[in-house]
Amino acid sequence: MEEKMAYASPSSKSLGITARERLMAAATDLFSRKGYSATTTREIVASARVTKPVLYYYFRNKEGIYLELMRNAFAKLDVLLDASQNQRGSATQRLLRLSDQVFTLFLENIPSATLMFNIYYGNPQGAPFFNFDAYFLKFEETIRRLIKIGIKQGEFRKGSLEDMTWLILGAVSVATNAQLFHTMRGMDRKRLARMLKLTFQGFSIKRQRWSPRARAAVSKKHP
Repeated sequence: MEEKMAYASPSSKSLGITARERLMAAATDLFSRKGYSATTTREIVASARVTKPVLYYYFRNKEGIYLELMRNAFAKLDVLLDASQNQRGSATQRLLRLSDQVFTLFLENIPSATLMFNIYYGNPQGAPFFNFDAYFLKFEETIRRLIKIGIKQGEFRKGSLEDMTWLILGAVSVATNAQLFHTMRGMDRKRLARMLKLTFQGFSIKRQRWSPRARAAVSKKHP
C-alpha cells in the first residue's frame, strides 16, 4: 500500500520519502558490495521492499539512482567547501577544520565512498558519467586559497604553493585510503590532525632556530 501511494502521489511526503530513502540505501549497499554492473534493478527494489514502479517514479532507472547517490554525497562536500570561505580563524585553524570536516563526511559515507573509489580508480562498470574531478579540483583550490591567505598574513613562510597544497591533500588522502583499505592501522580524526599540525610546523614562518652545535651535528651526519 505504501509503495502504491508513493508512486501515485508525490504529495504523500512521509510515505514517499521513506520509500525513496530505502531505495537509495539499498542501491548504495548493493553497488558498493557487488559493483554497479552486477547489481540489477530487481535486486534494488527487493532489498528496499518496494515495487519497480516506485523506483521508476523517483529515479527512472538504475542509472538515475546512481547519479542521485553521487550528487547527494558530493553536494555535502560542496557545502563544506563553500562554507570554508567565510569562516573565521587563522589559516591553520581553517585548514584543520576543513580537513576534519571532509574526513568526517567521508567516515559518514563509507559505502558511497567505496562505490566512488571503485568507479573512479577501477573499472567504470558501465556506470553513467559523473564529474568527480570537478569536486576534487574544487577541494584542491580551496586548500590552495587558504594557504595563500596564510602566506599573505605572515602565518606561513613563502614556498611552493603547489607543494604545500599537495602536502595537505596527501594527508587527507592517506587518511581516507587507510579507512577503506587498512582499517586496523588506527587512522582516525585525531591522527589526521596530528599529521597536519606537523605539516603546519614546516609551513610556519616561526621556524625553530637550531643552535650551532645542533646544526654542526646534522651536517656531520649528513655531509
